[in-house]
Amino acid sequence: MVELIEKVNSVVNNFVWGIPMLILLVGTGILMTVLTKVFQLSHIGHWFKNTLGSIFTDRHITQHTDKSDRSISQFQSLCTALAATIGTGNIVGVATALMTGGPGAIFWMWIVAFFGMMTNYSENVLGIFYRRKNEKGEWSGGAMYYLRDGLGSKKNMKQVGAVLAVLFSIFCLLASFGIGNMSQINSIAGNMNAAFNVPKLATGIVLMIIAALVIVGGIKRIATVTEKLVPFMAIFYIIGALVICIVHAGNIGPAFVAIFKGAFAMKAVGGGIVGAGVKMALTWGMKRGVFSNEAGLGSSVMVHSNSNVKEPVRQGMWGIFEVFADTIVVCSLTALSVLTSGLVDLDTGAVLADVEDSALVGQAFATVFGNIGPMFIAVAILLFAFSTVLGWSHYGTKAFEYLFGTKSTIIYRAIFVVFILCGATMSLDLAWDLSDTFNGLMAIPNLIGVLTLSPIVAKITKNYVDRKMRGSDVKPMLSAFPDIQEAHEKDLTESD
Repeated sequence: MVELIEKVNSVVNNFVWGIPMLILLVGTGILMTVLTKVFQLSHIGHWFKNTLGSIFTDRHITQHTDKSDRSISQFQSLCTALAATIGTGNIVGVATALMTGGPGAIFWMWIVAFFGMMTNYSENVLGIFYRRKNEKGEWSGGAMYYLRDGLGSKKNMKQVGAVLAVLFSIFCLLASFGIGNMSQINSIAGNMNAAFNVPKLATGIVLMIIAALVIVGGIKRIATVTEKLVPFMAIFYIIGALVICIVHAGNIGPAFVAIFKGAFAMKAVGGGIVGAGVKMALTWGMKRGVFSNEAGLGSSVMVHSNSNVKEPVRQGMWGIFEVFADTIVVCSLTALSVLTSGLVDLDTGAVLADVEDSALVGQAFATVFGNIGPMFIAVAILLFAFSTVLGWSHYGTKAFEYLFGTKSTIIYRAIFVVFILCGATMSLDLAWDLSDTFNGLMAIPNLIGVLTLSPIVAKITKNYVDRKMRGSDVKPMLSAFPDIQEAHEKDLTESD
């Protein structure tokens, strides 16, 4: 049975992650970058000020909503989104990219991230613009809603939008068990076993119990946990990686040279054929980049839509920062930790250490921290991966809610928790392959929605820039629905 699943998955995975799919992913980011006039660069000061800067200057960004309000703060939505994106892809995924695609894969991860910033921005803008409240008073937004209500509102596209919305929800459910559960838990169990000799089954049982206590509490409990966990784990890991880079500072320059040379196969990957080197670097860099920051999947928009924000562009800017923090900061530090540690031949791109993907980063940390290094990485993977499980449980819940209604979501949560045990004991390769497949399938309907509704994103962005940066007196574009538009306008007027 397992062999059959692997064969079927291999065929689907090769189809989903072919060059056309990668072109679609990056092409969408390029289009949104052009339509928003390179917003991620032209307004870099503005979005930094209104994301990272606002955490320290605007109490409304971090202020919790009261018990009667089912929405969460902007900072909580960011932390929950980062909890889902900063996972094993930032450690194990980067190591996989280096071992399979060589140092050049990191360059293509950066390219994916640069354009992915605007894909994620666009998803969040559309998510806020087309969101509605469910029976519990929670905001519900995501690709399924802008496919149904955005794409579906166009002439002769109602059925197309509805079908794509259902397909996205189904693929999201499948992805939540892959990228959001089994692959993460599998990495935790493997590393805890290697570093501390903890049986994989024991790890699975403990994590299942802890996850159940958090997940059953819904988005507000998940957000409360992630806003404390994410900053701690990110700082914890970044400091460790920076120490590695500082100790091996003399190798930073050669590491960057290897990255750029490897990206264009000026040196063959592992001594292989030059043309094959370009393809491997590009393909693995893009695959792992998308797996890491999830731009184009339409995943994190489901938690960003739970924010108490009124301006779609404000939440869109958190999407830009999310990709920046995940890939440009965390993934880059992981890559530099490995490349500067002497575990990779910077001339050929060949990995010199005889270890599995998940242990490569641990070996890099061991060059400075000794035996504590692998333990450090085991703890980091535990924090990163478990936070991803919490974030993705919400994504799957929202997809299940769309398909079967709000009251039925407890069924999904119970199944999701049980699958944690499956992830702890299954094949690592199969877990990763299934994750890649479900990621790709999920991206297809979402990208169709983003591309079709790209003029709306451009109009909302221009409207925001005209009002907030140029001082024009124009009516804000806050929601596709008149009742929500009116309520948000009133709230903005009162806050001003």
